[in-house]
Amino acid sequence: MAGSGSSMLYSFLLFTVILSLQEMYRGKLASSELFTILGGFISSLLFLVLLTFLGNFQETCAMRTGWGAVIVAEAVALIAASTVHRVCITTCFLFSAGLLYELNKLSGGALSKSESRAKRH
Repeated sequence: MAGSGSSMLYSFLLFTVILSLQEMYRGKLASSELFTILGGFISSLLFLVLLTFLGNFQETCAMRTGWGAVIVAEAVALIAASTVHRVCITTCFLFSAGLLYELNKLSGGALSKSESRAKRH
């Protein structure tokens, strides 16, 4: 597993690459209904990597803001989606909600595993 610093760097680089590619191909993404939905999904990936970046940044600075990182990451992703098409905003929000649910479920399972290991030792 990558450390907080390297994960933060990788997620920032991935955010930059995804955002750049989305802006380069925004005309193509707005050209049809299917590509518009794809544009919303790509924006939700921006949400995911930005949330990873902000979470790792908070961990390295030893601070906790709770839902603040989620709101900031979602706002940035929705603004990026709005540069492609209006429908991308809605699909980005829906895909981001699904990704956040799955991420919460995954982290909860990992946390319960680590707590059960700590109790055994």
